[in-house]
Amino acid sequence: MVKRHCFDDPPRMPGSGLGPEELFARALPLAGTPGETYVERRCVPVKIAVEAGVRFTEDFGGRPAVVVALWDDADRLTSIHGRYLDTMRGQNKMLTIGPGNGLVTVPGGWRVEPLILVEGLFDALSLAACGYAAVATIGRRTSWLPQAVQGRCVWLAFDTGKPGEAEAARYAEHLRGAKLHRLPPPPRCQDWNTALVKRGAGVVGRWLSEQLAMEKGETPS
Repeated sequence: MVKRHCFDDPPRMPGSGLGPEELFARALPLAGTPGETYVERRCVPVKIAVEAGVRFTEDFGGRPAVVVALWDDADRLTSIHGRYLDTMRGQNKMLTIGPGNGLVTVPGGWRVEPLILVEGLFDALSLAACGYAAVATIGRRTSWLPQAVQGRCVWLAFDTGKPGEAEAARYAEHLRGAKLHRLPPPPRCQDWNTALVKRGAGVVGRWLSEQLAMEKGETPS
């Protein structure tokens, strides 16, 4: 049995008492904000981030962050996830507010084929930059996902190394009714955003195409 990490996300933002829907509604469009610069620095086209619902807020628990909503299977906003633009020693890189039971969905989300699960927001955005929709778990579990993927092919595209393999093992247990495949990032790349920054969208896109084709027994184009 693989040990599961449990998150204790606050239901409302400490200090302000605002819930996920209020926080997301108050966030700004990316254009012209430091969030736009941050997204571009990570080699994600701003258009793709905007289509995925990424926004910017100057004060997400005291620091500027890009934020995105998590949605359930009925397209209801369940939580808001923030990735801080800068972090100092001892500070968290991320903060999630809300009761959970949702996913970050890049356009198409869990309803499209192939269904690719990644861990982080920028993993999903990086795959989108290469032409593939993805769903980011943010390390959380969703009670409805096993039923939603019953009998479907699901690609576990978590990071390389022990943490990524552990997450893949946890999801293999969680999604037992699906046809599961492991889809790691390219060699010498810990995660998908690292791959995008180091290799570029063209190279990573070809890697994805080849890996997906091989697992299905097809000849890569």
